[in-house]
Amino acid sequence: MKFVQTSKAPSAIGPYSQAVVANGMVYTSGQIALTPEGVMLESNVVIQTKQVLKNLKAVLEEAGSSMDMVVKTTIFIDSMDDFAVINEIYEEAFGTHKPARATVAVKTLPKNALVEIDAVAVVNI
Repeated sequence: MKFVQTSKAPSAIGPYSQAVVANGMVYTSGQIALTPEGVMLESNVVIQTKQVLKNLKAVLEEAGSSMDMVVKTTIFIDSMDDFAVINEIYEEAFGTHKPARATVAVKTLPKNALVEIDAVAVVNI
C-alpha cells in the first residue's frame, strides 16, 4: 500500500491521505475547491467544479494514474439544481471517457463547498 501526497493539490484537511494506491488501483479522497495553497474558492459552482477536477487530476497523476483510467467517481453536491452545470464541466474534464458514477445531494460539505468528487482508478504498472 502506498499513500499519495502531491503539492499540486490541497493537503488533506483531516487525518487522511489525498489518495491510497493498493492492488493496482488508486482510491482518492474527496476533492473540494481548495487551491493547492489551501484557499477555498468563491461560492460559484462552475469555478468550484473546475478546481475540484483539477485537484483530482493532480492526485491521480501523482499516484501514477490519469483521468482516462478512472473506473468510478462519486459526486457530492449541495444542490441538485447544479446537476446540469456540473455534468457539463465533468464531461469536458473526462471527454469521451465515461467512468461509472454516483451523484448524491448532501446537506453540507467540508468548508461549505458546493461540490466534492472522489475517484477510483487503475494505476499504470
